[in-house]
Amino acid sequence: MMPGNPAEAMMSRFKGRINPEALKALEVAFGIDSQESTFRQYLDYLQNTLTGHWGISLTFFPVEVSTVVRQALPWTLALVGLTTLLAFVLGTVIGIVAGWRRGGLVDSMLPPVFVVTSALPYFWVGMLFILVFSVWTNGALPNDGGYDTALTPGWNMEFIVSVLQHALLPALTILVVSIGGWILTMRNNMVTTLAEDYVRMGRAKGLSNQRIMYDYAAHNAILPNLAGFAMSLGFVVSGSILVEFTFNYPGVGYMLLSAVSNEDFPLMQALFVMITVAVLLAVLVCDFLTLWLDPRARTQD
Repeated sequence: MMPGNPAEAMMSRFKGRINPEALKALEVAFGIDSQESTFRQYLDYLQNTLTGHWGISLTFFPVEVSTVVRQALPWTLALVGLTTLLAFVLGTVIGIVAGWRRGGLVDSMLPPVFVVTSALPYFWVGMLFILVFSVWTNGALPNDGGYDTALTPGWNMEFIVSVLQHALLPALTILVVSIGGWILTMRNNMVTTLAEDYVRMGRAKGLSNQRIMYDYAAHNAILPNLAGFAMSLGFVVSGSILVEFTFNYPGVGYMLLSAVSNEDFPLMQALFVMITVAVLLAVLVCDFLTLWLDPRARTQD
């Protein structure tokens, strides 16, 4: 129902230098020459979505969308997924310590610093790291791509080291910008939880500080963070678009930006559906995890 079609978009990329026969062949390849009703085409679309047949990408023509996504997804999961998990773990631990030792050295220094860094744009931090660790050091750390293009991709040590070197600056950028939110949230949850009666009861019973800190306070304070973490894991699939664009990293985020720029509707549809499904699955896992960690959630009334 939208104006235009992928074949016309492809034709505009060739500045009209495609004859009608080639345009007809493109329409057949994109599956838009169907004479079926709109409802029938919609059913075909749902069937193709469920079976993973997303069509042909305009940006990477004539490669299928499923192949393009399959090539980019591991890069984003490895970079953004691991960095998001690391930021959550480190932020939670620092928040626990800051909340437990309220007013201490950790609480006075780290939360304010990382809250400031969390307000900085991803692309600005990325460009700053490129300037400091790559330009000023004569290329000590690579700042472009996912690996050295002179190497052949494979499971060998030289290629793995190259991948890790190329991922270092993007990962550091995501970590610095995202960890502040986890620290501040966990610190505030800890402060609130430490004022609860059951924590006072634990102190009155003479329990050790370590047990009160982890089993009583942190165990309950982390529950509100799980929902936010689940949402973050869901959006890992979309990648950090600006980070991947800044470092020219071959992940899903960079691919999504390319798809939007090139009006690649099949690729955009596939990525949006993937992001939606990933968020829903992550929230579902979070609900089960909360049910397991919080006995109050298992009560039937």
